Amino acid sequence: MKLLLKFNLIFVVVFGVGMVLAWFLAHEFLREEAREQVLDQAKLMMQTTLSMRRYTATQIKPILEARNDLRKTFLPQVVPAYSATEVFNYLHEQYPDYSYKEATLNPTNLRDRAVDWEADIVNIFRNRPAQKEFVGERMTPTGVSLFFSRPIRITEPECLECHSVPGKAPASMVRQYGRDNGFGWRLNDVIGAQIISVPDSLPATIANRGARQLVFYLIVIALVTLGVLDGVLYLTVIRPVSRLSTMADEISRGNMEVEELPVRGKDEISVLAASFNRMHRSLGRAMEMLSRENPIDPIP
Repeated sequence: MKLLLKFNLIFVVVFGVGMVLAWFLAHEFLREEAREQVLDQAKLMMQTTLSMRRYTATQIKPILEARNDLRKTFLPQVVPAYSATEVFNYLHEQYPDYSYKEATLNPTNLRDRAVDWEADIVNIFRNRPAQKEFVGERMTPTGVSLFFSRPIRITEPECLECHSVPGKAPASMVRQYGRDNGFGWRLNDVIGAQIISVPDSLPATIANRGARQLVFYLIVIALVTLGVLDGVLYLTVIRPVSRLSTMADEISRGNMEVEELPVRGKDEISVLAASFNRMHRSLGRAMEMLSRENPIDPIP
């Protein structure tokens, strides 16, 4: 097997082992990065819902209240939670992997009622008043799901106008949602949690895509590097050694008229070529001396 082929095989094996290690290490790193990226996206979406809640409470609700008698005709658009949910539904069309819910233990609108795992999150916030957010994961029928949540706390006395007792709530709201849900709230109570969920398969997909791109670039770099190394190896080692081999073969056949090897630089190949040239000259002088001392008589 030729030296250049051996070198290429060694390079491929070493690079292959390194590629496997790089895949595992990079995949774990990229998965963590993708998870953080997904959670950052969820936090940004959460901030969007918070901004929508504030916008509804400070600008939309006063306008609608001024133009309509909400005790006669209740408009859900004046409820910040309703506006935030509806806005996210539009956002969900562009980001279908993300879902949002204003999970409430005792909601006015039953679509917001917290299920078991959501109620657990609400109770975490109720038991830890200082906690501002909670990140976790849970098992679903389709796999692991990540979630980011923040507490819904009653901080404005105006909220109790609709949620303290049915008698103080707008009659139109009671007619629409009934008297059994959404009442009994108290100031500073945590009544629910804003929860954004996303399947764990999303960061896994992002990590896999990033890992494949990394491997592709590494392979391209490896091929270019191998080509450059092959060229350098051929010029600095293979070609000089091939010339030396050809010269040695000619001398072994008795041809002492071969040209000397060019010597450039002071590396090991140049030193070997210079030594071989000296040996060639010494051998040539020795052959001349033997010829003079033992001349061969011509055949009569």
